[in-house]
Amino acid sequence: MIKKAKIYGKELILDLIDCDPKIIRSKKKILEYSNKLCNLLKVKKYRKPLIERFALHLDHAAGFSLVQLIESSSISGHFSELWNKAFINIFSCKLFDDKKAANFTKKFFKAKKIKKRILIR
Repeated sequence: MIKKAKIYGKELILDLIDCDPKIIRSKKKILEYSNKLCNLLKVKKYRKPLIERFALHLDHAAGFSLVQLIESSSISGHFSELWNKAFINIFSCKLFDDKKAANFTKKFFKAKKIKKRILIR
């Protein structure tokens, strides 16, 4: 007997190009983004996010990284200071509006271009 496949969750993968350099280099702004995104998506945060700037010895990797655990999974981001790009992943087993999340993220980081992918898991 074959069991009917169930959807566990959705992952929104965003590549933001030509972001505002001041925003992606600001721990305070990245924290603000995380808080506002969680409110927008109506997800429950698990503790405070981890936001650290590191990999300074690697030009292409230097910058902040963000991990916000949420009750339904996680939000992560990596911010390239060299290329002024942001790479955001939102994964949740709670349904969320991916268009709203993508539009908010693009606007927040003042990205000139965005690439969006969705994985159903």
